[in-house]
Formats: sequence, structure tokens, C-alpha cells
Amino acid sequence: MKPPYPPKQSIPAALSMPLLVLLLLCLFSSPANSDLASDRAALVALRSALHGRPLLWNLSASPCSWEGVKCALGRVIELRLPGMGLRGELPSGVFGNLTGLQTLSLRYNSLSGSLPPDLAGLFSLRNLYLQGNKFSGQLPDFLFSMQSLIRLNLAANEFDGVISPRFNSLSGLSALYLEQNNFTGSIPELSLRLDQLNMSFNHLSGVIPTPFSGMPESAFEGNSLCGKPLSPCNATAVTRDNKLSGRAIASIAVASSLMLLLVLAIVFLICCMRSAKKKHSHSKNIEAPKQPKFGIRAIGKTRDPSGFNSLVFIRKQQENLFDLEDLLKASAEVLGKGTFGTSYKASLGTGNAMAVKRLKDVSDSETEFVEKIREIGSMNHPNLVPLVAYYYSRDEKLLVYEYMPTGSLSALLHGDNGAGWTPLSWDTRCRIALRAAEAVAYIHSRGPEASHGNIKSSNVLLTKLYEPRVSDYGLARLAGPAISPSWFHGYRAPEVIDIRIVSQEADVYSFGVLILELVTGKAPSTSLLAEEGLDLPRWVSGAVEQDSAAEVFDAELLRYQNVEEDMIRMLQIGIDCTEQSPDQRPSMAEVTKRMESLSQFRSLQEQH
Repeated sequence: MKPPYPPKQSIPAALSMPLLVLLLLCLFSSPANSDLASDRAALVALRSALHGRPLLWNLSASPCSWEGVKCALGRVIELRLPGMGLRGELPSGVFGNLTGLQTLSLRYNSLSGSLPPDLAGLFSLRNLYLQGNKFSGQLPDFLFSMQSLIRLNLAANEFDGVISPRFNSLSGLSALYLEQNNFTGSIPELSLRLDQLNMSFNHLSGVIPTPFSGMPESAFEGNSLCGKPLSPCNATAVTRDNKLSGRAIASIAVASSLMLLLVLAIVFLICCMRSAKKKHSHSKNIEAPKQPKFGIRAIGKTRDPSGFNSLVFIRKQQENLFDLEDLLKASAEVLGKGTFGTSYKASLGTGNAMAVKRLKDVSDSETEFVEKIREIGSMNHPNLVPLVAYYYSRDEKLLVYEYMPTGSLSALLHGDNGAGWTPLSWDTRCRIALRAAEAVAYIHSRGPEASHGNIKSSNVLLTKLYEPRVSDYGLARLAGPAISPSWFHGYRAPEVIDIRIVSQEADVYSFGVLILELVTGKAPSTSLLAEEGLDLPRWVSGAVEQDSAAEVFDAELLRYQNVEEDMIRMLQIGIDCTEQSPDQRPSMAEVTKRMESLSQFRSLQEQH
């Protein structure tokens, strides 16, 4: 008897897999292509809306090959454009189309305005890094609907208003950075389980909530806050809602009255003393000499009859051009605060200018100080900033250098230079790197213990012709114990614990970071970058290991032709210099020779 239906035919094994693949392609290829096309259109719209440095994306290629873009399963999942010199406001109606986005990093640009509301449509967004921009206004309500967020960094912007308790709705948040903004009011009670938190340097006040008592002090400094981990609050004066009790108000009133009486008594006493002094001066017809000043503070008194020591000149040819009195009368402009003190531009009456560094935390005796300064002053190299003179007293130590008018390499690479700014060319960067390397190699040639101690781009100054002059050499030997290695965190070799104890190998590491900075155009990591685990040497090495070294080069350098090989070789020098083990790093003499072997440097050597 025949069966009512024909038997089922099985698909041969050899055919089943191809058919399955075809079926999957039919089901998924069209939507994926459609989604990627939508992502592409959104990225192009974003590129068109922003100003500043252009994003050099090849529009004829897949967006997954564009710099800063990462894809998976036919969708854009990461957009990382840190430190790209982008300006303007983020457009609305763009990010909502990037629905597969998991990480958005636009940190350290010059973006401004408010956050676009369509960010709320990024339902998969886990990491949002917007620190180091100029975003302003209150935090938008839609931010608290982004339930997928794990890390949120809004530091170093211009946000204001109160910190909303609605952060509690972001239940998955583990890292929150709000420092260096203009937030006011108190810190709300948040039930979040945060691994990392920073609210420092705002305008917050009141008591730190108990759940945050285990955070480091640095998370809350720069505010008017109390309670763990900061100083304890006055229990009688501060209540949970930050209002003063009646007893506290009465105590303050009594204390204020007593203080007022004390102030009046002191004022009366001072007036009596001044009156007596004025009569005494008038009887002798003598006017007390005015104390000269530099900036806003008087230089400390010393032993000589005039009350001041003289400048000690290292460069004798400049000894007759000015003296201490000229320096003290000069108008002072703050150039910057560095690791070892504050630097000023002193404009002399002759029209010339000198750079004056006021050292801090120097505990050496005069004999020790003079010995170290004379060693620094004996260094004579065309690419070192010449030390002209020094001043020593118990309360004041000054170093006088030649003034470099163009500023620092750091300012030219990373500063907001405004309209008409011309980025540093590849030739200029090559010349700066080579000449600075020669200067550091010269320092090292003076002995096995000789080192710079604080190499970074802000200590590479430039002449009007963009010739580099390395500054701050040797000052690490003068540093007091109060100076922390975190002052130059991004350049510090991993083995350096005390910046007073540095080595030539540590100099090589710092110089390697400087090379990577020149090639990539990006600043080394700071504490604000640490939560992403991104430091310059690690980032570059990771890109090389993944065969994506071309993505690390500064976009400004891509316009130059026939220099790709030299750029890669220069990058490799920087990587070799930043080896974790000091023994594996080349010497500065070797670094100089390797640079000279590059085709880009051969013509420079002929000019030297």
C-alpha cells in the first residue's frame, strides 16, 4: 500500500550550508546596507556642520575606513574624534540616525552651545566623552533618559545650574566626571554605584553625601564642601539642608560683634601710630625710600646696605644692559605656571624683554644653589635657552633667561590660535625635533649624571624663525620635596617616582612622548584622559600592533606628499624611546643619528 504523501526529501549536506548562507544574505544584507548608508549620511552631515580642521574622510570609501570610525555588523558603533580642532555647535537631527553607536568621543575640541536633543535616540550608547570643550547651559533633561550610559565625562566645559538628582535614573552609570564647570548648589543624594567620580572645581557647597565619602579628596576640591573625604562639617552650624540653626545664627552674631570691636580697636591703634610716625618724619624732613617691586610682590631683603643683592650675570656681555633695579621696575606679564615656578615676561625700559622664572620650593643653601646654577649656566648650546643671570636671597630665587617671542611648541600645536592660524608644517616639525634632540644630547654628553629632568612641549620655546630653544634644563635638581611627579604626568617615565631623581633614560622617554606629540598632533594624557585608559605612547603602540598606524598621524600632515616613509620612521623612533624598560630605550645620541638618517633631515643637516 502506497503512502498517502510522498516521502520528505532531505537537503544534501553539501548544499545545505550554501543555501543557508544565501538565505541569511537575503534576510540581512539589505537592511544592513541601508543602516550603514544612514550612518554614512549622518557622519557626512556632522562633518559639514562643524568648522576648524577638516575631517579628511575619503567619501568614496566605506565610512568604516574613515579616521575615528569603527564598525561592527554593518553599523557604526564608535565615533572617536578627540583633539581634532573641531569648532562650532553640534547639529540636531544627526546623531539620532547613528542608532548603533556605543561610544562617542569628541573630547578636547572647541565645540560649543548646548547638546543636541537627538542624542537621546542613541539607545546603545555606553560611553560619552565630551570633556575639554565649550558646551554651556544646564544639563538637558533628555540626558537622564539615556539608560545605557556607563561612562559620562562632561568635565572642563561651561555647564551651569544644579547637579540634578535625576542622575539616579542612569542606573548603569559607573563613572561620572563633572569637574571644571560652573555647577552650583549642593550635591544631591545619588544611589548610583559609581567607581569613579569627580566634581572638583565647580561652585558647589554643603555636605558631601555619605555614599561618596570613600571617594578621593581630589574629587571634591575647589568647592565649598565639607564632610568625608574632606574636613568635617561644623555640626552645630550645618544641617542636612545646608541651613543654619538658630543657635548657630546667634553664635555668629555674637562673634561678629566681638570681631567688629576688635577691628575698631586695631584701626584706632594704627591711626595713632601713623600720626606719631608722621610727626617724627616731618620733624626730620626724611622720606622713607619706596621698595621696588617685580609683579605684585617685593623681592626679599638681603644683606647689602641697599636691602637687595645684585643680579649675578652668567652672560657677562649682557651685564651692562640692565641691572636688578631695571628688572624690578619692569612691567611683568605672567607667561605661565610650570613645574618649578612661575615665569614672567619682564619688559625693560630699553624696549628689550627678558624671561624671569620665580622658583618655588627651593630649600638649598646659597652655596648649594649657586653651585647648581653655575653648572646650568655653563651649558652653551644654540638650542638651549641661555641663562643670563640669577638672584638669590632667603625668600626669593630668580632666574633670568633670554625671552623667546614665539612662545612654546605646546601652544602652537594645541592652542586655540584663531582665524588665520597656520599649522606647523612637516619640515618645521622635523627641524624642531632634530634641533631639540641635539640640545638634549648635548646635556647628556656632559656626564652620566647629567640630565634635563623635565622635557615637555611647553618647555620647547621657539624663536621668530621657529628655531627651538629647550628651557628648564637642570631645574629638577633644585626641586623641593613638595613637587609631585603628577606635574608632568603625560611625559613622565614609568620608573620616575621622585622628579628630583631623574636619569638620561627618563629624559629619552619624555623626548619620545614629545616626538609622538609632533607626529600625531595630540597632547599627552592628563588626569582627565585617564578614565579612557588612553595615553599617547600606549595609543600609538596599539595602533601599530593593529596595522592601523596611518590613523595616528596628525590630519594636518596628510596634505604633504612623499613624506609617508619618514613619518612612519619618525613614529617608530618615538615608540622606541617610550619603551617601558629603561634599558631598551636608545640614547639621545642614537636618537639624533636616526633622525639625521631620514631623508627629510638631510637638507637640514646641510644648513646646520
